Parts: sequence; C-alpha cells; structure tokens
Amino acid sequence: MLEIRNLRIEATSYPPGEPPRDVVLVHDVSLRLEKGKVLGLIGESGAGKSTIGLSSMAYGRGGVRITGGEVILNGRDILKGGAGGLRALRGKEVTYVAQSAAAAFNPAKQLMEQVIETTLSHGQLTRAEAEARAVMLFGKLGLPNPETIGKRFPHQVSGGQLQRVMTAMALCPKPDLVIFDEPTTALDVTTQIDVLAAIKEAIQETGVAALYITHDLAVVAQVSDHIMVLRHGRTVEYGTVQQIIEEPHEDYTRALVTVRSIDHAEKPPGAAPVLSVQGVTARYKGTHFDVLKNVTVDLPAGQTLAVVGESGSGKSTLARVITGLLPASQGRITFAGRTLSADLAGRSRDDLRELQMIYQMADVAMNPRQTVGTIIGRPLEFYFGLTGEAKRIRIQQLLDQIEMGRGFADRYPAELSGGQKQRVCIARALAAQPKLIICDEVTSALDPLVADGILKLLLNLQAEAGVAYLFITHDLATVRAIADRIAVMYKGQVQRYGPKSDVLAPPFDDYTDLLLSSVPEMKLGWLEQVIESRRMESAGN
Repeated sequence: MLEIRNLRIEATSYPPGEPPRDVVLVHDVSLRLEKGKVLGLIGESGAGKSTIGLSSMAYGRGGVRITGGEVILNGRDILKGGAGGLRALRGKEVTYVAQSAAAAFNPAKQLMEQVIETTLSHGQLTRAEAEARAVMLFGKLGLPNPETIGKRFPHQVSGGQLQRVMTAMALCPKPDLVIFDEPTTALDVTTQIDVLAAIKEAIQETGVAALYITHDLAVVAQVSDHIMVLRHGRTVEYGTVQQIIEEPHEDYTRALVTVRSIDHAEKPPGAAPVLSVQGVTARYKGTHFDVLKNVTVDLPAGQTLAVVGESGSGKSTLARVITGLLPASQGRITFAGRTLSADLAGRSRDDLRELQMIYQMADVAMNPRQTVGTIIGRPLEFYFGLTGEAKRIRIQQLLDQIEMGRGFADRYPAELSGGQKQRVCIARALAAQPKLIICDEVTSALDPLVADGILKLLLNLQAEAGVAYLFITHDLATVRAIADRIAVMYKGQVQRYGPKSDVLAPPFDDYTDLLLSSVPEMKLGWLEQVIESRRMESAGN
C-alpha cells in the first residue's frame, strides 16, 4: 500500500555569521508497508523519524524539501500529484496524529466539530453518518460517555482522553494510512498504556495501516509488526519486531535494547537528612482545595529521593513548596539543619545557594542570547564574586565535570543538542556548590540513550560532590536506575514511601501496583498480557 524508494530530504541551514547551506536530513531511505500492518520508526531526536513519516503525505515542515526518491501510495507517486492531488489525499487517504493533542485542537470548538471536519470536507459521509462513526470510534477507543463526549471542549477532557479523541479524528475518514507521531510520549505511564491499548485495538479492527513514530523501543514493540531503526537520517536496521528485540544486528540497535541498564546500588539509610519535609499541606492562591496533604519525607545527605506519580499527583507542587515558590499552609521544612522560611523572600543567600533546581525543559531554562559561559558564570559571580580569569577557569572546570570539554563556553544554546543543553543546566546548578538539587523531570524530554547519559553523569557527580537529589519523575525505569529512596504520590498524598528495595517489593497498594505494571517491557506480547490481566481483575471485581 505504501512504498518509499530512495527518499532524500534536505533543508537550508543558516549558521550564525556564515552563508546559508543545504543540509541532507534523510539519506536514501526505503521502506514498504502493507495494508493492516504497522511499521515502527524509531531513533533519537534528529534521526529523521517524523520527517520520513510526514513525507508519506508529501509534506515537509519548516522549509524541509523532498529532493529525491518516490513515495508510492496505492500505486501512484504522490510527489507528482500537484497541489490539488495533495489536498484530495491529506485527511482522506492519509491522516496524522500529533504528539501534543492539546496543541493540535482548536480550544474554541467542540470536539465533535473537529473530529468530523475533514470527513465532511472530503464529502465522504453526511453529518449524521460522520457523527455516528465518531461516536462508534469514541466507544472503541475507550472514551467515557461516547454519546456525549463530543459536546465537550478540549480543556474539558484529560490529556489521555484528548489523545484518543485525536486518534478518532484520524480514523473517522476511513483512511488507508495513519501516521502516529509520538502519540504517547507526553503521557504518564498509566495513561500511556490505556492509549496504546486503544490505538492497537482500533488499528486491528479498522484494518488501517500505520507508521508509528517514537524514540521508545519498548512502546513501539507493543504495536508494530516491523521496526525501522534510524540515526542521522539513515537506516541502521530494518526487521521484524522479534528480530529487532531478540537478535539486533547493529551496535546502535543493541544499545537501544539495553538502555536503562544502570546498576545503582541503594545506599544505606544511615546518613542524617539534608532535607526533612514534615506534615506539609499547601494550596494554590484562589483555590479551595489542598494540592498537598500532610506530606512527610526525608532525604539523607548525598542520596537520591525519587518522587513518582501521575500528572496532578503533586510531585512538582512539592518542589515548589520546598523552593519557597508556593508557601505551605501547614507543616515545616528543615534543610541543612535549619528551618526554611515558607516564603522565598524570607530565605537567606545560603538557603538559595545550597538548594538548586534543574528544570524539565532546558530550552526555556536558559537565555538564548547568552553564551554557555555567561549562563554558567552567573552563579559564580552572584554567590562567590568570581570575575575575570578565576571565573573563566572555574567555568572550564564545570564544563569538564559535565563531560563537555573545550570549545563550548562561547556557544549559544541554539548550537547545542538537547542533552548538551541539559548538561549546561546541571553545570549551572553545580556552580553554586549546592547540598541539594531538585531535578524536575530532567530526562523526560530526552531520547533514551541521551537520558541514560544524563543519569550516569548525575550519579558520577553525586559520588564526587556528595550532592543530594530530589528527583521528580513519572518514569519508573529512571527511578530504578537512580533512586535510593522513593515516595509514591497520588492526589497530593504520599501513598508509599521508603528505601527503593522496600517500595519496589510486594505486597503493593493498588496504585503502586498499577504504576509498576504500566511500565512497558521490552518483550513481545507484553501489552496483550497486561490488558488481559486487567480484564480478568475487572471481571473478578
């Protein structure tokens, strides 16, 4: 049904202070996809996954140009169809599910209007028929109240529900091919598994073919028939799911299969707490309910406490309370042997210096007009008064510490990869010589191999400097890799807390059991086993 032959895709690069030049993004890539089958495209950021996926609707975003090869859909080369042919094709034969459903919906229109819009514009069904098909798809995708959910606006449904509504929108026109572009990357593991199961069931029942784009091999293994591994715009390996998972041929593929293989031995609990949160309750200004309820946790010096839970569980709110950005209404926070002021304004310079934070999105945490040296050098000036040659030497020492070496001090954030940007943020935090660093989802936006490198770096720095980490995440693989202690949060409360070996050992409470069982495993049939297990549990209840 779809055949891509010798695809070549280029874009124009505009390096600062240099003339524009053409850059090849995709080199001579070929693939085949049969009706009713799913091909997974996997690789790190910049590998060309989304670029290749979008080429199957003859589209290039951001000035990207298809400069060579053929894209054969249903027997014809769509690159030669002209603008009219592409308008007839897109939204009818080929549809697209974006990574961020929240950004893809019009907030001023009801969901049903948006789900059936393309189907109506192509004249495939009447409004009544399109609405009936949408309701049927809502039901198949496990959405609540399928008869009425279409009357809601995007902000009135959860992130996981909105992603399933977007899948219904893609399936409504009865397409031959659907492109799923990282549809579960931004979701919690508990939500992700529901969306994955819904997508897989919908694909099987409608017989549609699909390209499934992701950087998570464990996820793509659950929904695909074949997998293409990409790197730097080239095909690294192409085979069945079983072959790629069980007998990968290439070193890069083997690295993807074994990612998160960090062996971090849990430290004994003997050290005195550097941070003690005691009975903390908090609510946001203007609201009438508590977002944190009687939270009590300790973090020993030089260790890592992982705070885990789904979106809305209170993880990041706890970080805001500890940093003084959201004053607690009850409770006390003790840090480095002293009681912290609930409000940031009441804290001393030592309080600020010794408690640092690294954010999820490195892109928005740095000034794009400042060099790496300026960014790292700011806390050196502010806290220690370093200037001139002394500051330059210390900046280079910090760059060496984060394994970035020479030549980076004069670069701007736009000239760095995602992993390099996050390393610079780590160096900026280390510049203050902190006793505690709060890491708020610092690897969730990174590819698995890059994230693995960041976790190893953080563990090495902890061993060298004795810094403690409060690590906020919803990724249980990260927790296993880095934590000494774990606090599981649910609806603003600590559901389960203690050393990693205790928290991850049965018997589990229902919520922790749900979290742990929702982490995709790198094995065939895992999703089907989990779905069947939950069906049996529901039937038993």
